[in-house]
Amino acid sequence: MTVKKEASGRHSIQVEVEVPGTAEEVWRAVATGPGISSWFMPAEFEERDEKPVALKLTFGPGIESRSVVTAWDPPRMFVAQGEGWGGSPPIATEWSVEARAGGVCRVRVVNSLFASTDDWDNQLESTGLGWPAFFRTLRIYLTHFRGQHSAIMQFVAPVAGTEAEAWETLTAALGVKGLSVGQRWTAPAGVPALSGVAEYVTRNPYDALLRIDKPGPGVAALGAYNLGGQSMVAMNCYHYGDQAAETVARETPPWQAWIQEHFPMPTELSKSE
Repeated sequence: MTVKKEASGRHSIQVEVEVPGTAEEVWRAVATGPGISSWFMPAEFEERDEKPVALKLTFGPGIESRSVVTAWDPPRMFVAQGEGWGGSPPIATEWSVEARAGGVCRVRVVNSLFASTDDWDNQLESTGLGWPAFFRTLRIYLTHFRGQHSAIMQFVAPVAGTEAEAWETLTAALGVKGLSVGQRWTAPAGVPALSGVAEYVTRNPYDALLRIDKPGPGVAALGAYNLGGQSMVAMNCYHYGDQAAETVARETPPWQAWIQEHFPMPTELSKSE
């Protein structure tokens, strides 16, 4: 992922993906609260005079970001600008949808900031590297579940050791270690109901996408990553259909208990609290 640097001081990264659907269908998936929530993070637009003025994203319990919508041109483009990371300049995110031949659209995301130094380029690169995993979920959603109601379960837990060790722990516990793309899989005894087909598996970065049919239709996204020197495991389960909210309400408590049992707070973190 290369950061583009301009004479004006603008530093930016660009990521794009081709997905099925009309411009209007894809726009609903990337520029509405319910749409963004169906493949990325729980999202909510704040409106004024029937026009979006702000976007709130929830990345986990108590972890929210709010950005101001500075441009809005449906169904083609919008821009949201929010706070930077740890003192960085404000970050602008531009979303665009371009209809192409064959019933597909190109979705492009550009993250940019203005700075007189390269101090924030690593963070921009890291942001760019994170988009492809979510775009793969977007493609699955638009291919198999386009326009359906959705609800999400989010679980994030710190793990002692390296990212690789965290990934080994997560995949072994879920019974997906060694899973290949296209392979069917059912979680072993002791794991809340979960089964489906592997859509994507990689160890660089540590990601897996499972198109699930139990406990209901959806996508389970698994990952392990480093956050400020702390290894983390994450699991987002996107459920679709008229029963999605009911499924999430029913399945969240057993999954919370399972996460707490298998990924207790590391000793050094519990002592620091």
